[in-house]
Amino acid sequence: MSRPPRPVPLPRVTPPPAGEPPYDDERPLSEASAAPPYVQGALALALDPGEPEARRPLIWGPPGAIPDERRLRALCQAVAEILAGMRPPSSVSSHMTDRAKAELARSGKIMKCARLPLVGTPHVSQPRDGVVEMCVLVRCDDRSRVLALRLERKGVQWLCTDVEAAP
Repeated sequence: MSRPPRPVPLPRVTPPPAGEPPYDDERPLSEASAAPPYVQGALALALDPGEPEARRPLIWGPPGAIPDERRLRALCQAVAEILAGMRPPSSVSSHMTDRAKAELARSGKIMKCARLPLVGTPHVSQPRDGVVEMCVLVRCDDRSRVLALRLERKGVQWLCTDVEAAP
């Protein structure tokens, strides 16, 4: 008499490997306690919504450390959207000095985009302690432009002090 056929094992489904570094809410508690709270919204640089009407300075990391690349890219994205006329300049006013706000308002709509501009990876340099300069390639439809920002640490907060964009 022949033996009954063995059941064939079914294929296993495994999750794909992570394509990006973990977000703040995905980190273990030991790492997440040092990071500022994550804010969901159009601009990832928003203040803590649980704080009633207070304008607490935004802390971007431990003293002396440059801001996280995701936060720098989000700031560049917001500035590019302002220069494309798709976002009001007041949306980033808490992250800029008065001079940078005036420069941004004076520039007006210099990028013509049918869709949202796409910001690439920022190229960051630190010319001295407490100063970060970065440039980023902004893709608007079929053209690319360059956007440059300078940030300076004022106490525990990083503020954008200068904005330059190629028209």
